[in-house]
Amino acid sequence: MTHVNLMNNYFDPNSMYTEEDFRRHFRMRRHVFERLLCDVQQVNPHFRHKRDRVGRPSFSPHQKVTVTLRMMAYGSPADSMDETHGMSKSTCLDTLEEFCDTIVQLYKDEYLREPNKKDLNRLLRKAEDHGFPGMIGSLDCMH
Repeated sequence: MTHVNLMNNYFDPNSMYTEEDFRRHFRMRRHVFERLLCDVQQVNPHFRHKRDRVGRPSFSPHQKVTVTLRMMAYGSPADSMDETHGMSKSTCLDTLEEFCDTIVQLYKDEYLREPNKKDLNRLLRKAEDHGFPGMIGSLDCMH
């Protein structure tokens, strides 16, 4: 999928897909995608629009984040992205690694911290309400 197709399908004001379609396809709301995109672009130059060595536009930030999220959300292999997005396996894997490193750098303090006592109590209550008492003590949440 080229940048133009991606924009026409999902991001332009009169895009082909609705907000509901976007959420189903990307497994997140559009504004969350756009926040991620903006945040990773600010921190990591890999996600900024540039030109390749011969002066052609490289993959757009939207394409890079889309491919990364598709691989993670659907478990799509990197080599399948060549058919649908025109991105080679090595570029996909490089982009995935850059994305993951950047997300950890950006959000670790807010979202990737160890749970405190209040968090654990909330999680235990929620699990118990769903019929899984004491699930925090079990790695597989089954015992």
